[in-house]
Amino acid sequence: MSLNLSLACSPYDRILPLAYGRVSARGIRLTYLPMEVEEIFWRQLRNREFDIAESSFSSYVMLRSRGDERFVAIPVFTSRLFRHACVFINTQKGIRAPQDLKGKTIGLPEYQITAVVWLRGIFQDEYGVFPKDVHWRSGGEEEPGRKEKIKIQLPPDIDLQLIAPDKYLSKMLDDGELDAMFTARAPSCFTEGSRNVARLFENYREVEEHYYQKTGIFPIMHTVIIRRDIYEENPWIAMNLYKAFCEAKDIAMEALKQTHVLGVALPWVSDEIERTQKTFGDDWWPYGVEKNRHVLETFLRYHHEQGLSEKLMTVEELFAPETLDAEFKI
Repeated sequence: MSLNLSLACSPYDRILPLAYGRVSARGIRLTYLPMEVEEIFWRQLRNREFDIAESSFSSYVMLRSRGDERFVAIPVFTSRLFRHACVFINTQKGIRAPQDLKGKTIGLPEYQITAVVWLRGIFQDEYGVFPKDVHWRSGGEEEPGRKEKIKIQLPPDIDLQLIAPDKYLSKMLDDGELDAMFTARAPSCFTEGSRNVARLFENYREVEEHYYQKTGIFPIMHTVIIRRDIYEENPWIAMNLYKAFCEAKDIAMEALKQTHVLGVALPWVSDEIERTQKTFGDDWWPYGVEKNRHVLETFLRYHHEQGLSEKLMTVEELFAPETLDAEFKI
């Protein structure tokens, strides 16, 4: 008899073969629930509504560092993204280079979101701009009222304040109340073409490729977590799920490489794949601990340095033990 488990995850190409049944996890019957990541994170971290769920990596690390044992992760990374393209500036503030952000006021949706943890770490390591060098303002990006999903307590040298309850970040950036914004989603003031707003890195692809060549880091944003009570009753599900997610990803990657038809509605996707392979090699989206150890440990350092982890977490503490060397087992 199979376990009936729910899976809440965005409908990425790399998970759809599993979500829709082309791939199955042995001994598990999945009920797939596609939805936006913000809703998944809120419902799972607050109420444990799903058996298996995509999770913000930062939120998961923060909870585990506080002794919250409700979930255990497997080393499946549903979302990865370079974030240099996600730094937006008000063009009237004289900001030309990363170092110009020192002393400036930067908006962000939440201080603890994974994208912003990566950006603060990158700006610290690559440009010498430390979190204490900036005035941080948090709140809703497109509508008022957003607050941190998880309560945080930061070092005393960090200036973080909520914006007024009737304001939102996109308009504040456009109006010049903010000098810049770190965010996972491009603000509407930018997408709608305001002349007051631009990317800090207009040549962001070139910058991101150089960053990867220098550091070997393709930033991890999300992982997959399992309710611990279910895992402890059935520890075999961690490895079976990991193997199924890997198989689903392999199918998606092979589909991208097809040349007789376009599986993605982009006219030059083949050229894009060839360019990506030249930069990353054939496996540009690896799962597993060892292939990602440097990326994971860099993030964990950033997370702790920024006051979000109560202790410096190790990779081994975060993932189901059965999966720690999974890439050598399958």
